[in-house]
Amino acid sequence: MVLVLSTAGFLLFGAIGYFLATRVGKSKLADAEVKAKEIVVDAEKEATNISKQKLFEVQEEWRKKKEDFDSDTHETRSHLKVREKEITAREQGIEKKLQNILNKEKNLHKFELDLQKKDKELKLHEEKIKGQSEEFRSKLEEISRFSREEAKESLLKEMEREARKDGSQLLTKIREEAKDKAKREAQNIIVAAIQRTASDHSMESTVSVVNLESDEMKGRIIGREGRNIRAFEAATGVDLIIDDTPEAVLISGFDPFRREVARIALENLMHDGRIHPTRIEEVVNKAEQELQEELPQLAESAMLELDLHGMKKDFMKYVGRMKYRSSYGQNLLRHSIEVAHLCGIMAGQLGLDVKMAKRAGLLHDIGKVAQKEMEGPHALVGMELAKKFREHPIVLNAIGAHHEDIEMTHPISVIVQAADSISGARPGARRESLENYTKRLEKLEEIGQDWEGVLKVFAIQAGRDLRVIVEPDKVNDMRADEMADLIAKRIEDEMEYPGQIKVTVIRERRSVGIAK
Repeated sequence: MVLVLSTAGFLLFGAIGYFLATRVGKSKLADAEVKAKEIVVDAEKEATNISKQKLFEVQEEWRKKKEDFDSDTHETRSHLKVREKEITAREQGIEKKLQNILNKEKNLHKFELDLQKKDKELKLHEEKIKGQSEEFRSKLEEISRFSREEAKESLLKEMEREARKDGSQLLTKIREEAKDKAKREAQNIIVAAIQRTASDHSMESTVSVVNLESDEMKGRIIGREGRNIRAFEAATGVDLIIDDTPEAVLISGFDPFRREVARIALENLMHDGRIHPTRIEEVVNKAEQELQEELPQLAESAMLELDLHGMKKDFMKYVGRMKYRSSYGQNLLRHSIEVAHLCGIMAGQLGLDVKMAKRAGLLHDIGKVAQKEMEGPHALVGMELAKKFREHPIVLNAIGAHHEDIEMTHPISVIVQAADSISGARPGARRESLENYTKRLEKLEEIGQDWEGVLKVFAIQAGRDLRVIVEPDKVNDMRADEMADLIAKRIEDEMEYPGQIKVTVIRERRSVGIAK
């Protein structure tokens, strides 16, 4: 019974549970369906909204693309229109050129026909002339009794003679022009060298003056019965002049070296106070020795001034000795340094070795201080002396050839000769040229004054510039120009002078008014 009741209860409760479960499931299903419908409705609404949004975006994008397309299409159409216009204009130009070409072809064809016609006429004319020429040649041969070959040969000889004559005249003209040009160029180089070289006038005297402390010293120098002065003159080789000149003694001699030795010895004797023949001989020998030792220093100073080097010490003694040697009253060392400067300037302008030219200029007169040791012209003596001390062959040739004792083999030799002449001819450089210099200035002013209408004449710049002042009422501008050329021409014809002379004719009119 219990089992039955349990089973029945179980079944009852199962049925009730099934019923309840069925009811709850239906209720949940109904709720789910409602929610599903709501979800579907919401989804449909959202899909509709999304569809509208997307449609709007698509329409907007389509609109933008359409606008871009329309813009690109408009630009393309504008560009095509421009290109169309250009092509149209180019086609019109081509058509015009084509028409011109056609016209030119027509003209060319016409010209070709005319040319062919003229060519035929020319051939006929040539044949006619050829026949006439043959006839004329035959008559000419009959008259002149020359064959054609003989006449041709005679004509060629005559033409050759005329050509030779013309060629000779042309060659002479070219040579003269080349000489004139070379002369002007050389004058410019020399004048530039002179202007750039500022050298002192180096006039040498044959007398040296020694100042005395008192006139009592004169008696001591003369000595008892003149033995001191005789010993002094015998030792030095100079003349000692003691006269009424107060507190001074004159040393006279043509050898500057001996005169300098005498001056130094006399000053040392007066300072020492012991003056007698034995002491005189000692002091003179010592002074000469000191002066000999000073010679290389003098040469070294000259070489430093010229920026030269590399000379043997024994040879430098000869260079230093030039300071105590004069030529026509011109100090030999200063003259040689001046020549070296001139040589360097001219060599630089001509593109030659400047240092070699300076060296040759410094040594060109070295033979004058060695003529007692060697015989012959000083140029050749100097060349042999320089060869002994292994100087450069160019320097040797310049030394030996500067007075044309040997042939010149290098342009530097010519430069040295020109520089030597310039230095010697420079106004005031030598005693004998001072008078000539004055005469040249007088002659210049005389030539300038010898013209009608000249008011005043001045020779300035050491005779290198002549100023001629004329009266403006008597000489016009054209006549002033003509006078300048005529005066310069007359100076060239009548005078000899170094370098060049500038003639300036000055015509000045002044109007003066006086206020009272």
